[in-house]
Amino acid sequence: MSLSFLGTHIDAVYHTALVFGGIEYFFGAGIQQTYPGGTHHGRPMEITPLGRTDLPLDIILEYLDSLKEIYTVETYDLFTHNCNNFTNDFAMFLLGRGIPDHITSLPQTVLNTPFGQMLKPQLDSAMRGITQAPVAPAAIPSQHQPTSTFNGVVNGHSSAQSGQVNGASGIPTGQVHQVTTVKKLDTLLTSARNSCAVIFFTSATCPPCKLVYPAYDELAAEAGNKAILIKVDLGEAYEIGSKYQVRATPTFMSFLRGEKENEWVGASEGQLRGNVRMLIQMAHPPHPHNNLRLHILQRRHKSVTYSKIPPLEKLIAKMGPRGSDPAVSALKDFICTREASGASDAALPSLPTITAFIVQSIETTPPDSLFPDIDILRCALVDQRVSGYLASEHSDSTVGKIFTKTNMLSEECPYSLRIVTLQLACNLFTSPILATQLLQDGELCTKLLQLVTSSLLDTAHPPVRVAAASLAFNIAAFNHLRRLEEKEDLLRESAQVELIASLLETLTNENESKDCVRGLLTAIGLLV
Repeated sequence: MSLSFLGTHIDAVYHTALVFGGIEYFFGAGIQQTYPGGTHHGRPMEITPLGRTDLPLDIILEYLDSLKEIYTVETYDLFTHNCNNFTNDFAMFLLGRGIPDHITSLPQTVLNTPFGQMLKPQLDSAMRGITQAPVAPAAIPSQHQPTSTFNGVVNGHSSAQSGQVNGASGIPTGQVHQVTTVKKLDTLLTSARNSCAVIFFTSATCPPCKLVYPAYDELAAEAGNKAILIKVDLGEAYEIGSKYQVRATPTFMSFLRGEKENEWVGASEGQLRGNVRMLIQMAHPPHPHNNLRLHILQRRHKSVTYSKIPPLEKLIAKMGPRGSDPAVSALKDFICTREASGASDAALPSLPTITAFIVQSIETTPPDSLFPDIDILRCALVDQRVSGYLASEHSDSTVGKIFTKTNMLSEECPYSLRIVTLQLACNLFTSPILATQLLQDGELCTKLLQLVTSSLLDTAHPPVRVAAASLAFNIAAFNHLRRLEEKEDLLRESAQVELIASLLETLTNENESKDCVRGLLTAIGLLV
């Protein structure tokens, strides 16, 4: 029938989804999830394993959150921004390759025909009720449980296979743990040996105990992963009561880093809240910055980005023969579409092909001619899908090779290459996933700091120092964000000392650029 109407044969109109960890993810009414096969589309006609991922679960879920800004209810389009685009982007992040081309190219095949163009508005409108239908409540997973292994398959007509994930202790956080055995209690206390825990001894025949149940539940949710809150009903756990010599209810015992810290009796909600919050603060002391009444230290800072798009035709012309590579054309089309119509209309190109082109350019192109290759990648990095994909690579891949090339050239590095590398590095902070990797990965962080410190010493080019100060600010601001969230610094102490020393030296000698001075001072303030 398709041959008669469209003049070309079409096997099927595909709906795809991606399954891992026992949950199916797909795009319709925003990014949705269900148990495998639980959508209104029913069981898949084909399941195709795509491969294996070793990315940690928290990184995967953080990337999914970033996609929610692009894949919204309002941006869904049956032909240009559909479930297949989402599955392709997600698979590319997880596995380094997308779903089969005959699926992603199908809408354009239809639109290339006169009849397809004519029917586009009617088809899009008519299919909304199907493509954006809600998932039945019974089919919606309550939460994604961290597991050590994913069995992932793209469901519908494509797929992704299993991968190892670095799981935590496996003990749920943010809730009260009901305990009846000594063994389970010991397990929970052991899991809190580097943090803190509270045991609430109660009984079914203790009316005062019930008065503080709601407060105890609220404190557990408030504590999250910072504390383990336990409840023991002595009527069901005689052995525990005997071991801890509990003589009255309610009794509370607190433990700090594996040692008993306090014990009190009574159903005072105020005392309970005060003692638990004090315990958590002792286990997780806030950074000294939090005690300073400085506005700059009490707020989140937006990273500095270099998002200006140069005339791409002229930029590509400077590449010479490299500019005719299909990877360059695909990247140019992506950047232009995103700039003109927004991220939702810009289908992600083959990122493995593009990064392979960049790496080849680094290895074969003279330094004086390399900057346009780096600059066009910089333009694409404002999209979190691109920066997120780079985060899934290992430290010696694209980003690491770019840093290494510039650092190895040292003082011989051309001005144009150094400044676009600095601007690209600033744009890497558009993705929290990649920013975290930059500061956590020892090898990558060393290369990043070398780029900053060497560029700050460039006395001949004020714009280089401004860009380096901006990059130092991004590093400091992202590390400071961890302090606001009361988490450990990502940037190791020795690296902070090295960076501060370089910033102070540059500040002492800087007398040309107010922008540079402002960036230096702010970065120092966020680090000290």
